[in-house]
Amino acid sequence: MARLSTVTSWERERDARRLAAQQLVGPPADGVLQVVDRLLAVQAQDLRAARLAVRARTTGLTAADVDRELQERTLVVTWLNRGTLHLVRSPDYWWLQRLTTPQLSTGNARRLAQEGVSPDQADRGVAAIEAAITADGPMTRTQLREIVAAADVPVERQALVHILALSAIRGLTVRGPIIGAEQGFTLVRDWLGDPPRLTDRETDLSELARRFLAGHGPADAEDLAKWAGITLGDSRRGLRAAGADLEDRPGGLFDLAGREASHGRPRPKLLGGFDPLLHGWVDRTPVLGGNETIVTTNGIFRPFALVDGRAVATWGMPRGRVMLQPFGPIKAPILADLEREARDVERFVTAPH
Repeated sequence: MARLSTVTSWERERDARRLAAQQLVGPPADGVLQVVDRLLAVQAQDLRAARLAVRARTTGLTAADVDRELQERTLVVTWLNRGTLHLVRSPDYWWLQRLTTPQLSTGNARRLAQEGVSPDQADRGVAAIEAAITADGPMTRTQLREIVAAADVPVERQALVHILALSAIRGLTVRGPIIGAEQGFTLVRDWLGDPPRLTDRETDLSELARRFLAGHGPADAEDLAKWAGITLGDSRRGLRAAGADLEDRPGGLFDLAGREASHGRPRPKLLGGFDPLLHGWVDRTPVLGGNETIVTTNGIFRPFALVDGRAVATWGMPRGRVMLQPFGPIKAPILADLEREARDVERFVTAPH
């Protein structure tokens, strides 16, 4: 508690505004699309975690509701910000793909080389993926593994993952429908149709700045650059271009102009792994405090309990039941709230599809 006593009034307001922007304070979001629209891009290398991010910001939904939007093509998952899989609304795919994927090509080529995949083999693997999906429709990673291997392209260790990523970086594929227990890969042109009218880069950067702040403000150029995986220069360009829609906040931060400060108290919540609350800002200390074990050394973000905007425990479901691992004593009323959250998590993930 000593750390909290040193927090200034504007830092408390900053944290409250961020929780409201994240839809963790105030009325729950109306549905899956409203959550993803507000957050713009939800980290989804673990689709279970992306589903839980939606649960924490809504009420009464199930994991199947998220999957239904994937089936109906209103949401897609693909490699975008920072070269990581993200869940986005289909209309946002086009301009986010333009902004965040060109810079991924060098890193992708390096990783393919490390996995023993030559440029020619990578091209052949991508061509095999495109031909197979063109002929037979959406396919799972397991199915594509066989197809790429049959094209005499290495698929061992992480080779296949980086070939699949390359097909997404080139704008050929996205992850769309759920096929059995896996998410299928599909062709962008088949799944999303023709791209909308092309906008210029300045317009895209301005849209990025506004939409980022909608779900993460107050924040600064460094936060935006890190979150989107763009250069600091482009981040600053985007904020300048959106300037008429923004206002200055203390500490050199920006937020959407005219946004009301939230005076509600955040409800105790169980957040899933890789929750968006930990990905919008360079400094995670306001949420994590000294509990750095939530982020492991190999980059895994563990599920955690949030009370008054601070992490108070991690949690897991080792046998289908939520088990809390508190960092310290939790008062009985708060623990009761977290127990209700635990039952809701269990309901959310086990409800029939």
